[in-house]
Amino acid sequence: MLERVGVKSLDDLYADVPAGFIYKGEYDLPDALSEQEVRDWFEGLAARNTRLKVFAGAGAYDHYTPSVVPYIISRSEFLTAYTPYQCEISQGTLRYIFEFQSMICALTGMDVSNASMYDGPTAAAEAMRMAVASARKKNTVLLSSTLLPNVVKTVETYAKYFGTNIVMIGSENGQTSLEALRRAMECGDVAGAIVPGINRFGIVEDLTGFAETLHEGKALFVEYCDPSALAVLKTPAEWGADVAVGDGQPLGIPLCFGGPYVGFMACTKDHMRKLPGRIVGETVDGQGRRAFVLTLQAREQHIRREKATSNICSNESLMALFVTVYLSLMGPEGMKEVNEKSYAGAHLLHDELLKTGKFEEVFDKPFLKEFVLKPLVDVKALQAKLYERGFFGALETEEGYVSFCVTEKRTRAEIEALVAAVKEV
Repeated sequence: MLERVGVKSLDDLYADVPAGFIYKGEYDLPDALSEQEVRDWFEGLAARNTRLKVFAGAGAYDHYTPSVVPYIISRSEFLTAYTPYQCEISQGTLRYIFEFQSMICALTGMDVSNASMYDGPTAAAEAMRMAVASARKKNTVLLSSTLLPNVVKTVETYAKYFGTNIVMIGSENGQTSLEALRRAMECGDVAGAIVPGINRFGIVEDLTGFAETLHEGKALFVEYCDPSALAVLKTPAEWGADVAVGDGQPLGIPLCFGGPYVGFMACTKDHMRKLPGRIVGETVDGQGRRAFVLTLQAREQHIRREKATSNICSNESLMALFVTVYLSLMGPEGMKEVNEKSYAGAHLLHDELLKTGKFEEVFDKPFLKEFVLKPLVDVKALQAKLYERGFFGALETEEGYVSFCVTEKRTRAEIEALVAAVKEV
């Protein structure tokens, strides 16, 4: 191999790396081990992890995963599945991608969905690009200041290298300001706006008037959603949105130290030609049997990159399957129950924390499973006490508030134990 690439030694492969950056010591690796010894060694590593009860959200939520989901997606025909280029031998893969798209459309109320994006923030960034591509001569995209920070940063990063102008819309009493949106639209260069359905304070936003304001200025309305919450809240379609994006992680995907997750993106028929990513369609074969194909492929590597709608071309197929299995198991009633239990737990914790006298209410607005309070104690001391008692929560916002989140996994006993820990701060 060295001869083939034209070098004499492995060291030559690193000739361009400054000597000070090359590790010259011995690697801390054990000697050869038997299979059982390897298992024991990794179990010892795992035992060093501290497992906490999660009372935090901020875009990643500790929802219940039915035990059958990992079993199904671990089957060999699914585990190695990737983008299906050869449709004639990929019918099973194409079918579940089609089902994923159908379920996302059912949750969002949109006409068309792709499958799929890397995660929620990159889906939002692709929606920013889609808005500019649809508007053509307009190059400004508005972002709500109540979006999650990682979503804003990702969109800004994409915008920088595409030369797109980003303008932040201010908030009023914890919600995106409609008046601020109207003022921002006066520049005449707005291609679209991205606004959350549930914002970083956990507030369920009232998006009345947003669609009308944006459409009057011929701009796209993009809603960033929590798909789990869409089972009980107004859909993006009902708000008049053109595009719905978000992260599929709340649909049963474990937190997994931050990934892999799966982004989703859906839109109305008017904009489906600009939708990036894979789209699977249903048809019939030569014998009249139901079949699935990749469709609307004027995108990515199929055409010249500089002419493509988007250059995102990786399909998070395995995680899309995870979401598909989860939704098929839960069904509408199961999803409703998830939200009812999360709502009840979150409001119980909210009220009990206020009773401790160590917090003040910040926003008197509707919330589902996540909320913020103003701490009257030192935040670091609060977080240290929660960690000591086995809880992960009280995430600090840039305003100095702390956020808590309760999903259906959290029990009343856990809530009471967290409140008891807070009282000791």
